[in-house]
Amino acid sequence: MLKYIALVVLAAIVVLLIAAALRPDTFRVERSATINASPERIHPLINNMAQMNSWNPFVKRDPDIKGTYRGPAAGPGAAYDFEGNKEVGTGSVEITAATPEQITMKLDMLAPMEGHNIIEFRLVPRGNATDVTWAMHGPSPYMAKLMGLVFNMDRMIGGAFDTGLADLKALAERNA
Repeated sequence: MLKYIALVVLAAIVVLLIAAALRPDTFRVERSATINASPERIHPLINNMAQMNSWNPFVKRDPDIKGTYRGPAAGPGAAYDFEGNKEVGTGSVEITAATPEQITMKLDMLAPMEGHNIIEFRLVPRGNATDVTWAMHGPSPYMAKLMGLVFNMDRMIGGAFDTGLADLKALAERNA
């Protein structure tokens, strides 16, 4: 009987390991919102690291976060190094490219898990409003694939993106 239980447990572990190995090698999380403000009003709220951190849900998750800005205040080279609680983690985010239509950033996480991802904000004018899309994509190493069997990354990160876009919307529309 004990051998049978051990074999069933071993088979279940093998199935989980194989299922994780078959998951995609990359991930993408994306959320969008329509903001009743012009792209020219919204762009500086994303392209400036201090402005972005005024609505960034990841910074808001840890009131004791330790952060340092480096490089220019806005545009390519503007960066923010942070060390927060286990929910926020430790890492840096840097703007790598910025046009009126898109801002691209590099996110390098050191803890709780190492990860190197790309963040994109797209701004598409729609009459007097702007469709803003916040996306993050990057590699999905085996450990992330394994964790993805238990934790829904799209829901966890996407939920934060929804919150951030709502805060960005409120800020941009209040000052429009």
